[in-house]
Amino acid sequence: MSKPIIFSGIQPTGRKHLGNYIGAIRQYVEGQERGEPAIFCIVDLHAISVPYDPEELRERVYDTAAILLAAGLDPERCILFRQSDVEQHTELTWLLSAVTSHGDLNRMHQFKEKVGKDRELASAALFYYPVLMAADVLAYRATEVPVGDDQRQHVELMREIARRFNARFGETLVVPELVIPEVGARIMDLQEPERKMSTTGGTEQGTVLVLDEPETIRKKFRSAVTDSGREIARTPNKPGVSNLIDIFSVACEQEQKEVEREFEGSGYGDFKKAVGDAVVTYLEPVQERYRELRPDQAELDRILDLGAEKARKLASPVVAEVRERMGFGRLTLA
Repeated sequence: MSKPIIFSGIQPTGRKHLGNYIGAIRQYVEGQERGEPAIFCIVDLHAISVPYDPEELRERVYDTAAILLAAGLDPERCILFRQSDVEQHTELTWLLSAVTSHGDLNRMHQFKEKVGKDRELASAALFYYPVLMAADVLAYRATEVPVGDDQRQHVELMREIARRFNARFGETLVVPELVIPEVGARIMDLQEPERKMSTTGGTEQGTVLVLDEPETIRKKFRSAVTDSGREIARTPNKPGVSNLIDIFSVACEQEQKEVEREFEGSGYGDFKKAVGDAVVTYLEPVQERYRELRPDQAELDRILDLGAEKARKLASPVVAEVRERMGFGRLTLA
């Protein structure tokens, strides 16, 4: 059985939170063992779809690269690059727009959530975000897309775009499969456990950052919202406790049922303390490695440049075939 081609992109921000780490980054590290190749992209082009500071964007790309490397990505075993360094992404975005309808983009939940009442003032880039995301993946004929549960709709559209292109122009693009982790696909805010953990839409006290100081992490878990009663069980009417069980099970590599048995009869206070301690231990190696990597910006550039060179070699023939199928370029007479 052939190995999958894995692709996933991550937003450039140094404020990566526990949900990013559990839901996406740890999948990247696992994916580089299975993928042939495993391709990971820091999506700085996506980042400009909302208001941003240019200097901060540059810095955040380096921050994100350092976090990914600290988490275990190895440039010898995967391809890690900066999206804007590979021009095939933007060209393919425009080409794929021919098989993407306005109605498709209008139905995207994330667009509606991000623009709120300011729909008319939202950037066209934000509206077009899913087409660029489709191009990111389809340019490499990736077979697997490891993402968090919140990206499900975008991947479904990506799959539909590939099918439409193939139906209209001939079999060219691979229809990728969505891969979501069984545990930790959706880590919730510690203060508002009905909402996904987020650095933009979540609460500050309920969002655990990968680079938070140990005592800050422990404090956030001590103040985490739980539920009525004392039972430590993963049930629909206990979103707060269920979220803590999910986090602990990942941090300690235990089944959720094992966690419930281990803390049976314990109070919420003891359980929250245990989860906080487990997360501190879980993140400690990443934080230490990050502090070693981040100051060496020249080395980060070298790694990203090498990755971009590899990415261009993979994406260039795919985009060339898409262009040829769509009727671009000089006709070669037999």
